[in-house]
Amino acid sequence: MLPKISGRVAWIFDQPNFDIDLIVGVENIGTQDIETLKFVCMADYDPDFAESVQPGDLIVGGENFGYGHPHFPACRALRALGIAGIVAESFSPGFYRGESTNAFPLIECPGILDNVKRWDHLSFDWDSEVLSIKGKAMSLQCARIPQKTKDLLEAGDLISYLQRSNRLRRPDEQAG
Repeated sequence: MLPKISGRVAWIFDQPNFDIDLIVGVENIGTQDIETLKFVCMADYDPDFAESVQPGDLIVGGENFGYGHPHFPACRALRALGIAGIVAESFSPGFYRGESTNAFPLIECPGILDNVKRWDHLSFDWDSEVLSIKGKAMSLQCARIPQKTKDLLEAGDLISYLQRSNRLRRPDEQAG
């Protein structure tokens, strides 16, 4: 089952080519401790971010969101705080590939920046690929999400996806 996408807009990064590393700070890219990552997550933008987000909240981004080196600590921190996914005008290809294999929902939605503000409530329908904005008489048609990406999200991670599709077998399961 695909993850439910229904939550508030916790933050909007409206600049194009946003470098995801800035969410935790470049100096924290090597940090593995999730509690430290949660503590520094978004601190340069909103010191109260960790206390204000709720499980299911979303991040909204501009064009080519995730530009730069696709480091994983920023999205690990966002997920640990309960962020359910990112909706952006478009994604950097390397970021999209990396976070899709981590089963983090990324929804490309042209026009999102012109139509939402912080704390608006969004819901996404996986079948129609339409994003609804609660309280506004409008919805946005999002870009088609490849079936392989949906399969990865359903599986929960790349390893589970490969095991499900029989592309990865344990050594004791391989024919000799």
